[in-house]
Amino acid sequence: MKEKLGILGGGQLGRMLIQSAIDFNMEVHILDPSKDAPCAALAHHFECGDLKDFDSVYNFGKRCDIITIEIEKVNTAALKKLRDEGKKVYPQPEIIELIQDKRLQKQFYVENGLPTADFILVENKQDVLNNSSFLPAANKLGKDGYDGRGVQLLRSEGDLAKAFDAPGLLEKLVDIDKEIAVIVARNAKGETKAFPVVEMVFHPEANLVEFLFSPAQVDKTIAKEAEELALKLIEKLDMVGLLAVEMFIDKNGILLINEVAPRPHNSGHQSIEGNITSQFEQHLRAIYNLPLGDTAIRVPAAMINLLGEEGYSGSPIYEGLDEILSMSGVHLHLYGKNSTQSFRKMGHVTVTDTDVEKLKEKAMLVKNIFRITS
Repeated sequence: MKEKLGILGGGQLGRMLIQSAIDFNMEVHILDPSKDAPCAALAHHFECGDLKDFDSVYNFGKRCDIITIEIEKVNTAALKKLRDEGKKVYPQPEIIELIQDKRLQKQFYVENGLPTADFILVENKQDVLNNSSFLPAANKLGKDGYDGRGVQLLRSEGDLAKAFDAPGLLEKLVDIDKEIAVIVARNAKGETKAFPVVEMVFHPEANLVEFLFSPAQVDKTIAKEAEELALKLIEKLDMVGLLAVEMFIDKNGILLINEVAPRPHNSGHQSIEGNITSQFEQHLRAIYNLPLGDTAIRVPAAMINLLGEEGYSGSPIYEGLDEILSMSGVHLHLYGKNSTQSFRKMGHVTVTDTDVEKLKEKAMLVKNIFRITS
């Protein structure tokens, strides 16, 4: 591939994009603020720079042909100028701006007839207090929330002290049956593909995905509806690239869009081993305007996020490594991070098995055996 790929962000998602790009002989350039980023040793060209700084992003992008992201917190004004000067920028800067702000996201869903939980926009903590009758609700920051940060659950008036004093929203708490995700892709020709629905189980403290199961154990009708809803959303956005759509299934079987990410996502990591095409390859196919790959499941899979153990920080120590690697169908992905801290994403494990019950047993075993301390 002659077109140089520039990725804003050098974390684990960029690392796995590089691993997939090697198969296509793509030249990958990375911009990240940390010289020790997971991508630093793998990229053809690695550059330290502030992703929110106009000049850093613009000057980096000038040396590339196609520019994409692995994190949304980037300077979109620079991306617009690069796009106007003939660079291919996917996802499009306007879509990144929309998804940077949860307030705009929620309004977009309503304006386009897409189902989502009821919400109220709030400007500050006083606004939250004035709308205490809306509880129980999740108070979400409009901007800069990430990986479970920027969300406070306000179940009663006793929780109001935790409210954010910044623009955000109050989202009515949903009586959730399951949390699922669908990843969809779209190329510039307008071809679309959806990955089969996956089911997510969240860590009770860190508000991060702890387990993921593929395929989701949901009714076929709901699975089809979820895939169609995600495809409808990427079409409404007119987006090129990969879109991860997190959804709730409520106790009445109603689907509601929770949040989205316009890039590879934690809810698609199992696709490396579990699907014919991985989410990372699919993203590259989409932004290079190549035919999209087959998303079918090759084998049932579970993904376990490897988080730094609470109370530890420093150089990582991997406990139980030999034991999990001796198990059949266990695939380890370490992200190359030089230091661990409480609940930091340090890697993931994918477990595969043709027997779904054995799959769940092995996933739980891996979770109980493997620890990252320091």
